[in-house]
This record gives sequence, C-alpha cells and structure tokens, in this order.
Amino acid sequence: MVTVEVDPVRVESRLATGAIGCPTCRNGVLGGWGYARARQIEGLSDPVRPRRARCRACAVTHVLLPVTVFLRRAYAAERIWAALTARAEGAGHRRIGAGLGMPAATVRGWLRRAAQRLEAIRSWFLGIAVTAGVDVRIPDGSGCPWRDALAAVATATAAIRFRFGAAGLFGAVMPDRVAVAASGGRLLAPEWPPPRS
Repeated sequence: MVTVEVDPVRVESRLATGAIGCPTCRNGVLGGWGYARARQIEGLSDPVRPRRARCRACAVTHVLLPVTVFLRRAYAAERIWAALTARAEGAGHRRIGAGLGMPAATVRGWLRRAAQRLEAIRSWFLGIAVTAGVDVRIPDGSGCPWRDALAAVATATAAIRFRFGAAGLFGAVMPDRVAVAASGGRLLAPEWPPPRS
C-alpha cells in the first residue's frame, strides 16, 4: 500500500511519468495496473476506488490509497482523528461515539490501538518534525500521553507546512493527513510502527 494525494488526475500524471517509487525494491517505479474495488468510506462524500500500480522493476503490485483514509478503516481519517483528539481532551469512547455519530465499540477499538502506541506515535512524529522542519521547537511534556502524542503530530504538521506550504505534497496539510502520510496509512495497523533502520 502506498499513500498518495486525493486528486486522481495528479496520481495518474505521477504514474505516467514514473514519479512514484516502489516501496518494495526501492529501485523501480510504479505504473498503472487497474483498480482495487470501490468502497464507501464514512465521512467522505464519494466512494473511494483506489488505483492499483505495479513496479516496473520487481513486478510487485501496490494499492495507492488516498491520504484521506487509513489502511483497513471504514471511516475517513478526519473522523478518526477527531476521535483521537476528543480522547486527548478527556472524553470517553461512548461520548466520542455519540458525538461523532458512530458506534462506541468502533471508537473504543481505535482508542485501544492508539493507547498501545502513544509513545511510539510521539517519537515517530517528532522525528518527522525534526526531519522536515527548520529550528523545530519540541513541545514540553504535558503529563498526559494522549496530549503529548497529538502535540507531536501538530509539531510535525507545522514543520511540514513551513517547509512545503499549506498545500503540501499531498494536498492540504492537516494533522489527520499528516498522520496518514507519515505512517503510510498504518497508524492503527498491527505492524506499525516499523523498525527504524
């Protein structure tokens, strides 16, 4: 799976010019290879039909997932991020679910997965901020792991905005999209974070 911008015309243009590198072999570039099945994502107006691509060197196929969705989640990244933000402000899963109009059990699953890796989220996104930014100010710890993790994502978002502008490389630079792009859509996936090389 490869995270790409939302605009399908830009994705097609990048595929045609060989501008998307293969994450498997790191030497090849991806070219168009059909589409994955369309699916409706809660919080997005149109169904998402991800583009598939195949590496011209190693022949491995990849799904190109837009930066507005996390891998294997039926809700838009913006809605998931709203739930994580509400938790950092002290709300519980039932109140978050009711406020966002989604099942409390779904929210509880996201919160449990995120709670298992709050320190990993914090350190990963502070690393992204330092890599992307100039004179990045690392936020002081607040004593709440949830607020500290979200502050790290906010710091990374600010560093990326400063370096690439408000439109960024994948569209509007917002914390939910930064969380998707910087984690490869896998922020809530079992295998994230990857080992540092």
